[in-house]
Amino acid sequence: MRLIFMGSPNFAIKSLEKLNQHHCVVGVYTQPPRPAGRGMKQQKTAVAEFADAHNIPCFCPASLSPEDEIKKLKQTKADIFIVVAYGLILSQAVLDIPKFGCINGHASLLPRWRGAAPIQRAIEAGDKQTGVTAMQMERGLDTGPMLHSISTAISKDDTSLSLHDRLAELTAKCLLETLELIIKDTLTPLIQPDEGICYAHKITKSETALDLRQSAEQLDYKIRAFSPSPSCWLPLINGNRIKIIHAEVADFSCDLPIGSVFLSKSDNDFGICVADKQILIIRQLQPAGKTPMTGAAYVNGYNLRHGDIIWAI
Repeated sequence: MRLIFMGSPNFAIKSLEKLNQHHCVVGVYTQPPRPAGRGMKQQKTAVAEFADAHNIPCFCPASLSPEDEIKKLKQTKADIFIVVAYGLILSQAVLDIPKFGCINGHASLLPRWRGAAPIQRAIEAGDKQTGVTAMQMERGLDTGPMLHSISTAISKDDTSLSLHDRLAELTAKCLLETLELIIKDTLTPLIQPDEGICYAHKITKSETALDLRQSAEQLDYKIRAFSPSPSCWLPLINGNRIKIIHAEVADFSCDLPIGSVFLSKSDNDFGICVADKQILIIRQLQPAGKTPMTGAAYVNGYNLRHGDIIWAI
């Protein structure tokens, strides 16, 4: 099939790569270059870099609304537009251009986790399963008919990074299989049910601070959901903060106040007491201005003692 691919971040690369191997990608649309890094130099999107490296015509308009952009899209004579994390809203005029419409590869099992951060929100909520959905695009936010989906389990060790990479692979597979169903004329669109709808809102900096009045399980979900970026941090009673990179829920409890240091002599664990007498074992952390270190190294380096209260509410 002749197709236009629209996407921007690294998540979309695997889909573009696979589609380019099996179909005719006549053009790529992606977000314009933006300042990034310490030098704030103009940086192309990951999709733009891939397109350039593979000699695929690449376009970076700030909007697809102008008439000249509409005309340019029509001139491609693409059969279908494939959209994966593009970042721009498509108007009805754009949606109506290709013969088979526009298909979005979305990183959740719709209608759960419509919106901007489905990967992180699924882990944060403690979901045991997620997946990807190929959806026929319409004007609403991730509201269109579902065309095909693939599910995957969320393990207790998954972070947003590991799940991101797995779902990127599954999105590519899901889109290829969807195109095959279209070609064979065996596609059966399903209207999204009204039950089970929830929104994956953008992550804000204010929600990355850990509140130890939550359960150890909730804190573990949040740490893994925001790892490696934007990452969670713990405000300390001395005015500093530590970034929590990796933690585990202990299978034992304590009677110390919330925010207290728990030191296990038997296995050299560094834990912090949280709600309901639970303990969150800190495996890896990063003090402000320092390099990442193990919990044990932090205890030794900062002379922490069992029962010290370190958390600032």
